[in-house]
Amino acid sequence: MSLIIDGTAGVTFPNGSNPQAAPSKVLQVVQTVKTDTFSTTSSSYVDVTGLSVSITPLFSTSKILVNYSLQFSGITDSYGAATVLRNSTIITQGTSATGSQTNITTALAIGSSGNWDYKLQTSQFEVLDSPATTSAITYKVQVKATYSSRQININGPYSVDGSPYNNFGVSTITVMEIAA
Repeated sequence: MSLIIDGTAGVTFPNGSNPQAAPSKVLQVVQTVKTDTFSTTSSSYVDVTGLSVSITPLFSTSKILVNYSLQFSGITDSYGAATVLRNSTIITQGTSATGSQTNITTALAIGSSGNWDYKLQTSQFEVLDSPATTSAITYKVQVKATYSSRQININGPYSVDGSPYNNFGVSTITVMEIAA
């Protein structure tokens, strides 16, 4: 499900000007809400099905504020990672990993005790992107397993036994065009 709020849609301004495009003004907001589940054991990043959003910036000078919130789970003592891409390019991630270590955007780590198989956790991330375009852009979330191909789940627990504590959540990706 996507929501688009565009305060300038269908409005023509003389000489390309836009009185609504004052610096730091939010020009449009687009959000996708994912309510179903997804899982992977891939050690390479894969798209989270249904967790992408498209926006066409009104100005090439605009910044795009990108935010994602993931509900995730996995088998006890497992590790995963999430990232966000503009079209096919990762926007940002850590830079300090060496050897077999992994540079990531956000961690999806599952505890080593306490029945973590049944629990959902939240991972959130926000970054200000500068795409420098007025062409349509797609932002998407990808995840991967970073330890022994242990399964990472989105929006649902790793272990399900029909109990009330089997919680199923919602993940989102939201983008806002900000006038520069």
